[in-house]
Amino acid sequence: DKKDYYFISLKDFKNHIKSDNFLEWEEVYRDNFYGTLKSEVERIWAKGKHVIFDIDVAGGLRIKKKFPEETLAVFVKPPSIDELKIRLKKRKTESDERINMRIAKASVELATAPQFDKIIKNYDLDVALKEAEELVAEFVIDKNLIKK
Repeated sequence: DKKDYYFISLKDFKNHIKSDNFLEWEEVYRDNFYGTLKSEVERIWAKGKHVIFDIDVAGGLRIKKKFPEETLAVFVKPPSIDELKIRLKKRKTESDERINMRIAKASVELATAPQFDKIIKNYDLDVALKEAEELVAEFVIDKNLIKK
């Protein structure tokens, strides 16, 4: 929906990499890059707001390494790989090839779950969302990160 993402050319993306403009970036799939510009995070912080990322595990762990005290790393885990595949197919938004790529990646990513601060098992989206909201609220209060 382009609400939460900025789309730039591959050339521009690679120039940002060379200029060290990203907080984190990853080639998620061949020639399919995702990243977070430092300037975007700084813009949000300047407004006195917190930043919540929905990114792949490699990017999440990079951010946690750079900001260990200010970061709550949460791994959202599907009930099983089979259930994840069922959910992706039900969406009817991706080809079987793309779904298989995502399943292969998810299988590898599941092994990194213990490196995260918290793990949420997503049996039910509403329950998982509530758990995530509670974890974030508790973290913000515990770390005294309340923005005014």
